[in-house]
Amino acid sequence: MTTTLPERRSVRVREIEDSTDLWRLPPSGDAVVSWMHDGRGMIGWGEAARFEITGPGRYERAARAWSDFVAQLGGDAASAVAFASFSFDDRGRSVLIVPEVLVTRRDGRSWVTTIGAATPSRHSPIARPGRVRWSDGALPRARWRDVVAEAVRRLRLGELDKVVLARDLLAETDQPIDPRFLLRELARRHPQCWTFAVDGLIGATPEMLLRRRGDQVTSQVLAGSSWSGDGRHLLTSSSYRDEHDFAVESLLSAIAPHCADVRTCGPSVLRLRNIAHLATDVSATLTTGVDLLGLAAAAHPTAAVGGTPRRAAAGLISELEDLDRDRYAAPVGWLDAGGDGELGIALRCAQLSGSRARLFAGCGIVAESDPDVEVHETDAKFAAVREALGA
Repeated sequence: MTTTLPERRSVRVREIEDSTDLWRLPPSGDAVVSWMHDGRGMIGWGEAARFEITGPGRYERAARAWSDFVAQLGGDAASAVAFASFSFDDRGRSVLIVPEVLVTRRDGRSWVTTIGAATPSRHSPIARPGRVRWSDGALPRARWRDVVAEAVRRLRLGELDKVVLARDLLAETDQPIDPRFLLRELARRHPQCWTFAVDGLIGATPEMLLRRRGDQVTSQVLAGSSWSGDGRHLLTSSSYRDEHDFAVESLLSAIAPHCADVRTCGPSVLRLRNIAHLATDVSATLTTGVDLLGLAAAAHPTAAVGGTPRRAAAGLISELEDLDRDRYAAPVGWLDAGGDGELGIALRCAQLSGSRARLFAGCGIVAESDPDVEVHETDAKFAAVREALGA
């Protein structure tokens, strides 16, 4: 694990005039962290502390690192927040970032929290990326369709019930991509989603994996998607309902050892800008002392992003996908000193690197899936970032 800590860790909090455009507050550069929903949330910059974790046990090791940092802050820890983005599997790099400057907006009020000697910076103009050129990622579109067809064949043989397969798409722009530009455009187009940024991974996810507030845990499970019509046909389709039920059951089984009074509401249809999903809301009461990261360790990957049975799906993904997911489709969000916070699933996202962006999209595949339909579904999911970059 790699750790970067500040020399001075004093925490200061002060209320500021409520801003109408939080995206303009950070300075330029890619060290922006954010978690926003419908104009409310947090945006920060700079690094008061940084923790990078690779290999097995990433959630437990991240939790220990965060707990140690909170202990060092002492009484000031109540105002500290860490932004987290985890790798999809043990091969990747997970990161926790505590920003030097954090602006929070909630209930019509805004305040700024600074850690160490940091002071809020004067913002610079948000730059547009210019012309965007697109190219294939790990697999061309037609080849990925063949991969889905092979997965369907294996599913029909009864090897497993569901597998989620992903593909990537590459973008290159005339100018370096300003993360604030992409965040602003995603938030404007997708106010129902949680717009996030952690260590260059930027996106707008519709899926709340886990929210912990004291002993209350909530989640919204999304699985089963359509880009045509209003989505009502999802409720009457056995294949979409099966795909959705697998995802709900995988979450429920993961949290069951830690929770009581588990309730579900759904499925219903969640309609977004260019796609609709089956959605089920889950609520529960914690009965153990597990924190948010402990719950994430138990839940990830759910059948919504991996498949079921979990081990068989992971094996088929490794065999067929030919893609390093990095931090795509893994938990992303924030946590506080008390173990509360929110973790979504990193969907509708791109990893930025200068003037390049790597976009990700995936689909849940069941035995009745049509490979051509699944290809079109990934196109619809890519559209969130594609439209924002081309704004």
